[in-house]
Amino acid sequence: MDRPPVGRSTRLGNREPVVVRSFAEGDSAAELTRLLHRAYFDHAAEGRVFFASYQSVQDTAYRLGRGECWLALQAGELVGTVTVAAPYEVPEGYPAPAGSGSFWQLAVDPSHRGTGLGQRLLTLAEERVAALGSAQVVIDTSAEAVDLVGWYRRCGYVPVGSWQWGVTNYESVVLLKELVPGGQGL
Repeated sequence: MDRPPVGRSTRLGNREPVVVRSFAEGDSAAELTRLLHRAYFDHAAEGRVFFASYQSVQDTAYRLGRGECWLALQAGELVGTVTVAAPYEVPEGYPAPAGSGSFWQLAVDPSHRGTGLGQRLLTLAEERVAALGSAQVVIDTSAEAVDLVGWYRRCGYVPVGSWQWGVTNYESVVLLKELVPGGQGL
């Protein structure tokens, strides 16, 4: 199935089209923070305290500054996001190949789950990592988030290690995906 290029729109169900574009001057870090809190609420309710479930507006602005932030908007309402960087700066000992790219704050508003928006944002992240020159994408998420880990594995990510961040209450599984030239995953 062909996807529209970034910046173009896609219809999800019978709704208005969703447009994906980069974060721009005038966009709100506070609104983005509220989306992250909504999107990660279920994880926190199940005892997995993802940083995005409680981060401050200042934390969001800091994390935006570390990469390219992409927004998904429907009728002007923020319904999804992802932030991408390549190469990804990791702490010493983090199990990632040098030069790997990454993404974080991949979030879909709960009202848009099951529409394909998460997959669209994941694909965008992988394409941007490849365009920025990295041959691998490395991410991490709670090892206890079995459904989420399963989704990433179905999307071609393989576990390569574990990590404990100081801002979460769980051990993360570190997942890696090899990219092929042209921005396509294997």
